[in-house]
Amino acid sequence: MRFLPRLLISAALAIVTFLSWRLLLRSPATGQEGDLVPRAEEGFTLTLDTFLHLQQLRKKRLRAFCGPSGKVATLPRSQEERAHLLSSLRVSTKLDLLYCQVPSTGTEEWQQFLKKLEEKENVTLPLPYPRQHVPERQLSKFNLTEIEAILESYTKVLFVRDPFQRLISAFMQGMGSSPSFSSFVQDVLASGQHNASATWKPLVSLCRPCLVQYDYVVVFGFLRQELSHLLRRAGLPADNLLPEFTDSEVRWTYSWLSEQMFSELSLQQKKQLSRFYHWDLSAFPFSSSLLTGLLSTPKTWEK
Repeated sequence: MRFLPRLLISAALAIVTFLSWRLLLRSPATGQEGDLVPRAEEGFTLTLDTFLHLQQLRKKRLRAFCGPSGKVATLPRSQEERAHLLSSLRVSTKLDLLYCQVPSTGTEEWQQFLKKLEEKENVTLPLPYPRQHVPERQLSKFNLTEIEAILESYTKVLFVRDPFQRLISAFMQGMGSSPSFSSFVQDVLASGQHNASATWKPLVSLCRPCLVQYDYVVVFGFLRQELSHLLRRAGLPADNLLPEFTDSEVRWTYSWLSEQMFSELSLQQKKQLSRFYHWDLSAFPFSSSLLTGLLSTPKTWEK
């Protein structure tokens, strides 16, 4: 059967998850690009040194990506333009934190965690300028002076995930009306990047990593351990409040599922997807992504 219906995929997902969950936490190997690749035994612990080394590699890759001209690297003066560029960026003034909200990357659990943390009266960090604490809000709601101060002094966090897996997750969640994954992908490609849903829009377009100098780039699959180190370095020792992220449980499941659903696509669709996500594949450590091998240089940068 060429096309896998959502119900069958969901059943397969559950079975593979059950069979492979004990293999998920394995000893790490850090790739040249800043990957965190699982290798061996259960009970793997990400050390602080390894975490910091990974961050260096990931940010070095981002700097290399942002080097060429054509990418938005300065704040526009127009409030309307800023609202468009910064629509996915969220700020906690109580915690001095900024992050990019991207569906299916772990930010849902992160938001719940920040809400709990903000409710603790004894958790407050000094602000770069005097103002009352407000609930989490979009960065674009601040004025230009405040935005510049936030980008200069806040801890900025970027959550990333293989774009093909984000696409599968969107399909599994019932996004769109397509009966098969292949037709869903065709609808995504037909809509283009400008009209793309945030659920599958490229991370570079959502999070603007050439404009925002992120302090931490955390990768789906090891969120709890990476965020634990991040929080301690940010002066927020909140391990007991961190949720049990589901990313480690589905990491291998999605690797298996990616291969199955990738085989559903035509060669033309695969190449079109690699162009659609070209900037994400270039900017972030997705060396294991099935789309990486199909990379070709696009003619233009889509803002």
